[in-house]
Amino acid sequence: MNNDTFNMSIRQFLKMVGINSQREIEQALAQACAKRELDGNEKLPVKMTLAIGTLNLNVSFDGVVELS
Repeated sequence: MNNDTFNMSIRQFLKMVGINSQREIEQALAQACAKRELDGNEKLPVKMTLAIGTLNLNVSFDGVVELS
């Protein structure tokens, strides 16, 4: 295994996940606000799951997205 290649690959993957996750959250939030389903001061529980089948890895990360 080449550690430099591995580290660069992970960083690229995490960057892609971060950018796309933020976009998806922003779009869902905009839709919910347009439908007046949110007041705008909520704290939204969030969960992210990381799975790599080949490694038998399945880990969840919990957090909160605060709107105000």
